[in-house]
Amino acid sequence: MTDQQRKLLVVEDDPGLQSQLRWCFSDYAVLSAEDRPSALAELRRHEPPVVLQDLGLPPDAEGVSEGLATLEEVLALAPGTKVIVVTGHGDQENAVRAVGMGAYDFYQKPVDTDTLQLIVDRAYQIYELEQENQRLLRQQSTSPLDGIVAASDKMLNVCRIIEKVAPTSATTLLLGESGTGKELLARALHSLSPRAGESFVPINCAAIPENLLESELFGYERGAFTGAMKQTPGKVEMADSGTLFLDEIGDMPIALQAKLLRFLQERVVERVGGREEIPVDVRVICATNQDLQTAIREGRFREDLYYRISEITIQIPPLREREGGRLILARTLLAKYAAQHGRPIKGFSKEAQTAIQNYQWPGNVRELENKIKGAVIMAEGKQVTALDLGLADAETDGPNLNLREVRRDAETRAIHRALVYAAGNISQAAKLLGITRPTLYDLIDKYAIDVER
Repeated sequence: MTDQQRKLLVVEDDPGLQSQLRWCFSDYAVLSAEDRPSALAELRRHEPPVVLQDLGLPPDAEGVSEGLATLEEVLALAPGTKVIVVTGHGDQENAVRAVGMGAYDFYQKPVDTDTLQLIVDRAYQIYELEQENQRLLRQQSTSPLDGIVAASDKMLNVCRIIEKVAPTSATTLLLGESGTGKELLARALHSLSPRAGESFVPINCAAIPENLLESELFGYERGAFTGAMKQTPGKVEMADSGTLFLDEIGDMPIALQAKLLRFLQERVVERVGGREEIPVDVRVICATNQDLQTAIREGRFREDLYYRISEITIQIPPLREREGGRLILARTLLAKYAAQHGRPIKGFSKEAQTAIQNYQWPGNVRELENKIKGAVIMAEGKQVTALDLGLADAETDGPNLNLREVRRDAETRAIHRALVYAAGNISQAAKLLGITRPTLYDLIDKYAIDVER
């Protein structure tokens, strides 16, 4: 068998018919199975696109119950597989039943090899067309948000807001701790907008010295200062018709904030050393890890500028608050860097998974990414361990997944809260919980809750 040959699984308990079909389909890589366990084993191992299956299989060779059960399991394991069922002469009722369960087609004995070969060839062609169609659909559906792993409710909500805001021209403020992916989301806003074909121009307001930031933003004329040898447009002009991303805007000097405010109001810029007003059509996205309300109270940030840049405000949750998303993101990054470095790493050890879930990730996604990059290089086995991640000291006790205990804890907390709200009144607490008074008394006794406390 070669990788280039088309695979066909024949599920038939008659050795003579198996041999005949193998000869009939000499241009296929024919796999054989005589019962349900061997058929499922071959399916898992080789993933054949087409299966030719007899409905009369042992231990019910004279009936169809085992054949139909095999068909059901094959389709559950590989929904895209084309299964052609072979039935006894005149057994159209079971053939139609099999097709109703999801079989691609049926064929009735006695076997005519030419007709059967035509059905199998057609099934294979349909399978290939469906696979190509799915591949094209995946390409067409690729969006800028596909690069953002959003498995938690909070991040899914962020993505929904991004999709709503992107087509507009609203000035957007992204708030979140360092390393939460603010620039990635800013790029998604740009790429989903009508300006996607134009420039996305980022500038980090904290990374450029105060005396250079103004000329970097608004540009300068020749001779405006020592070293200004030629007229140079700024980042704002470079973003004309596109998107300007002002990262770490909370660190912008207070003197420059007034000039930025004027630009946002008038949509014109004046280069340093120049007097000409240059109109600019640009969508502005800002981001910061600072608490701007505190900065306003302390006089470090202009209140009028805050209201100008926060037409839409999106709060990005830190990694520690993305319940359920940390491990999914870690697996995505592991697959990416394992492929990038050519390392045969298959996943995380149990202790590593627990450490990822329990660690607080003060550096957020950036810290997770850096740890996984290092772990991919340092790992000696096929799984990344907590030690490889540098999280050997993190808590490695697994989560409590005992449903009875989880339910007990949740009900106890809910009853305590209801009793507090009701000031100890059992009838009122029962109404808040949506249960009867006797049921609440039963739960109080069951969980030994001290009503007086």
